[in-house]
Order: sequence, then C-alpha cells, then structure tokens
Amino acid sequence: MARMQFGAFIAPHFPSNEHPTLAMEEDMDRVVLMEKLGFDEAWIGEHHSSGWEINGSPELFAAAVSQRTSRIKLGMGVVSLPYHNPFMVADRIRQLDHITKGRTILGMGPGSLPSDAYMIGVPTSEVRDRMEQAIDPIVRLLNGEVVSAKTSWFHLQEAQLQLDSYNEKGVEIAVASQVSPTGALAAGKYGLSMLSIGATSTGGYNALGSNWKIAEDTAAENGQTVDRAGWRLCGPVHVAETREKARENVRHGLERWINYMSHVAALPLAPPAGVDPIDFIIDTGFGVIGTPDDFVAQMTRLEEQSGGFGCFLNLDNHWADWAETRRSYELIARFAIPQINELNRYRHRSEAFLRDNHDKFRGEMDAAVRAKLEKYAREKGTDKLSPDILAHYAAKS
Repeated sequence: MARMQFGAFIAPHFPSNEHPTLAMEEDMDRVVLMEKLGFDEAWIGEHHSSGWEINGSPELFAAAVSQRTSRIKLGMGVVSLPYHNPFMVADRIRQLDHITKGRTILGMGPGSLPSDAYMIGVPTSEVRDRMEQAIDPIVRLLNGEVVSAKTSWFHLQEAQLQLDSYNEKGVEIAVASQVSPTGALAAGKYGLSMLSIGATSTGGYNALGSNWKIAEDTAAENGQTVDRAGWRLCGPVHVAETREKARENVRHGLERWINYMSHVAALPLAPPAGVDPIDFIIDTGFGVIGTPDDFVAQMTRLEEQSGGFGCFLNLDNHWADWAETRRSYELIARFAIPQINELNRYRHRSEAFLRDNHDKFRGEMDAAVRAKLEKYAREKGTDKLSPDILAHYAAKS
C-alpha cells in the first residue's frame, strides 16, 4: 500500500494587526520546519484583498522559500486563472520549475475572494468559465505545444514556451475542487490531479466520493486517467499532548479566525448561536482539535469517505500561537504519521520478538556468563568461585 503524504495549505490567514513582513517570514519558517520534520508538500495561496490573506503571488513565495529548502514540494494553492493571461501563467510556472529544481506543483482555480475579481473588473459570474477556458492552453503549453487560442478575454498567437521542463516528469498540475463538479470535470478531461480544499466541510465531505467518480468517468470519456495518489484533501488541524491542552491552545485565535472567515471571507463557518466553536468544529468533523490519535482518526474517516486519497494538507491557521503551532506540526510528524503509514511495524515486530523470547535469550546470556566465570576459576586453579568474584562478574554481565 502506498504511504499517505502530508503537507500544509497556507492561505495564509494572518490577523491584520500583525507586522506583515514578519508574517511572511513566519510562513517561510513554517515551510523550513515542515521540511525538517519530513512533511512532503507546502501549498501557498494567491489573494489580493481581505487584509489577512496577504500573499499575492504564490510563485514569488515559492521561489524565495525554495532557496531555504531542498526537498519539500511547493504547490501553488492556487493560481487564480481568471486574473492572468494563460501564457504568462505557463511561462512563470516553467521558470519556477527550474528555480525549485523540479519541486513545483501548479494548482489552478477560479479564485476564492469575489473582491479580488471585482478590483480588476472580472465579473464573479464569469470566473469559473474563464478558469475552464484557461486550463486547456496552459496544459498544452506546459506539454511543449505551440498554442493558438482566442476567447473574449485572451488571445494567443502561436504561443510557445522557451524552456523545456526541469526534468522528464514535467510539472504536476492540480485543479481545485470543492462542492461543485467543475474541478472534477477538468481533472478528468485533462488527466490532472485534484485538490479538494474544503474536504472536511459538510458539503465538501459529502461530495468527495461523487466528485472522484465524476473525475474517473470524465477521464475515461476523454482517454485520460486520474490517480488517487495525486488527490489532495485539505482540512484544519491543531494537536497537542492532550485534548484539554489542544482546546486551551486554540482559544488564542479560533474565534477571531471564525469571525474573519464568516464576515470577511464570507464562508459559512460560524457555529450556531450558543454552541462552543471548539465543540462545533470537533463534532461536525470540520477540524481536528485534539491529540495525534485524533488526527489519525480523522485520516481514517476521510479515507473511508473518499475511497482513498494520496495526500492530506493541514489548512494552516492561527488558532494557536506560533510556539504551539510548531509543536502541533512536530507531534503530527513524530506520532501520527508513523502510525498512519505503519513506519514502525518492523520495530514493533522486533520488540515483540524479544519480549516473547525474553526468558530464552536471558537464559542463554546467563549460561554464557556462567561459562566464562567457570573458565576463569579453572585458570586460577580453583573449582569454586568466591562470592566476590561472582558478584563482580555478575555486575559486568
């Protein structure tokens, strides 16, 4: 069985009272820490408004953090296609592919904040159509084709990239998918990976199985294949040594985050009146606030609902302070991931083998030591060891 991979989806979600430069540096530190702990991927968002989600270019962030890391993959989470000429997207990604030495993943989506589209005059009603129109030329350009295409908002004339991919695998491409079938249809049509950003929300969770079925059926109709190993599921997590400590940790910023998501980002995440937000998040399965074992249980729940996926991305949040957030990543890496991927199964087998044969091995060891003691006594010309010698060599053994 293929091992599940793990990473983070960094929107980011920085409260607007923090120093913006230090906030960006903290996210750089987050990715460096994740690589050190063995995480596989870090995804960086693109947003242009709201005051919290202050990363306007995932490509710039990835290029910078790639110079501080060497292994972790860097996903664009996601490039908002309706805001960019498709040729420019493909060309920037190809350059980033070389800068990161083949660690770039192109995530594509329509954009999540209507205010971003509003500021550049893109009607919200058109963003999904524009995303669909942009995918085809981007995929073809990154495959090395010469592309001519014309729509109401872009015009390509014999467009072609100057650079080949960094390696023979090329750049992996993933399309965002939530509740609607738009992302699943695109993934199936072009044989792309799928990124389920809201996998733990009620709507997103309920749509996991159906959206994957749409992707598979569409792929079959278009002579393509889709691979569950390239399917990423995303949801928020904070763990601590105990459930009580995890709950205490997230009191730091959870309610502020819910207020932002509900009243600024305009996502329906607020709990019903009178319900503790922590209880709401745990009881609905939207997020993990607990221990590494609770994280493992969430992965089992998602795997059963989806039928299997390749990578889980923590929807990085600022529920806890930075110190406790670092600790959460460490606990996941040290205790949850090994359990999920059975990384210690041979260690457990070896320990169990020694426990089951403890009396046998201890007896053999005692016999070997006794034989050496008796040989020593014979060499000294006596057939009996003194109590002092017995005690001395017993301590040595």
